[in-house]
Amino acid sequence: MLRIARLKRELEMLSTEPPPGVTCWQTEDNMNELRAQIVGGSETPYEGGIFLLEIKIPERYPLEPPNIHFITPIYHPNIDNCGRICHDALKLPPKGAWKPSLNISTVLTSIQLLMAEPNPDDPLMADISSEFKYNKQLFLEKARNGPLSMQVTTRVPWKTKTRLKIGNLLLARGRLSVHIIQKKLQRKHACR
Repeated sequence: MLRIARLKRELEMLSTEPPPGVTCWQTEDNMNELRAQIVGGSETPYEGGIFLLEIKIPERYPLEPPNIHFITPIYHPNIDNCGRICHDALKLPPKGAWKPSLNISTVLTSIQLLMAEPNPDDPLMADISSEFKYNKQLFLEKARNGPLSMQVTTRVPWKTKTRLKIGNLLLARGRLSVHIIQKKLQRKHACR
C-alpha cells in the first residue's frame, strides 16, 4: 500500500511540477511500468533530441531503485547499446547510491545531468569512454549525429488506452508509424 501511495504522489508531482526537460507518465493503468522522456540539454551534443526511457518499478520500491533504460539510442560512455545505464543512483549500496529518500524525479534529473556530463571513469562502453577522454571532438560529432542516423520508421502497436507523449505530440490508439521512436524498439527484446 505504501508503495502505491508513494508512486501516485510521485506521478502527481511529475505531472504538476516536472523537472525542466523531463516528463513521465504511466503506461495504461499499470503503475509498475512508466515511460519518461528527457529532452537533450542545451549546449550538449544531445541538444534538440528527445530521448524515451522505460521505467520498471520493483515490488520493493522505494527500498530498491527503479529499473530504467533508454529506448531511444544514444551514443554515451555510460549507456550501452541496449539502453542500460551505469549510474550510482540506480544501484543499491555498497556499490551504488540508491536511498529510499530518492524518487523518480530526482533519478530522471540525475540521468539528464549524466547526459550533459558523462562519467568516463566509470564507463559502460569503454571504447566510447576512451573516445570521450582522448578524442572529444570525434565523440561530440558521433553523439550529435548518432541518434539521428539511427532513426527508423517503427510500427508500434498500442492498445486503446495507451498514450505516448513525444514532445508536443500525443499519440493514442491504433497502429502508427513514428519516426521519433527509433531502432531501439526493434532490438528491445534482444538486450534482455
